[in-house]
Amino acid sequence: MDASSGVNRRPACETDLTFLGLLYASTRTEELSQVPWSETEKQSFLDQQFKAQHQFYHQQFPNAKFDLIVSNGRPIGRIYVDQRDDEIRLIDIALLPEIRGNGIGSELINQVLNKARTLSKAVRIHVEVNNPAMRLYRRLGFKQIDTNGIYHLMEWYDDQESGAK
Repeated sequence: MDASSGVNRRPACETDLTFLGLLYASTRTEELSQVPWSETEKQSFLDQQFKAQHQFYHQQFPNAKFDLIVSNGRPIGRIYVDQRDDEIRLIDIALLPEIRGNGIGSELINQVLNKARTLSKAVRIHVEVNNPAMRLYRRLGFKQIDTNGIYHLMEWYDDQESGAK
């Protein structure tokens, strides 16, 4: 599958919560492989964490677009974006493991960057220090501007030299 193979976005809804929970779990697989919990304990933890994250995102970003990424009618990921007065916040982007590395994430992020370029706004995202996607963000021109615990606040601006205005 490549980035031009019929990938679309649509607003996520309540009926997508099962998929979104599975997608969330897929982003934590490596981390949880190190924990000596039973599968039941891991699933309970993942369910609780997904619900907490979902609630947090909707409370903290009430005006954001929470979109499902769909290919050929099948959900393959999510992208959450909040367009603010001073920036575009890329809240979260995640793809199913079998979809990662095929250019779809880059294409979706570039769509956000193009919109930011048009609006003369910065794009910012918090990224865990050990997240493999950090390489992608750096390749696309994001720079670290702050650190908060295990997260780096990364920023992209069309004119990195002069910084976001």
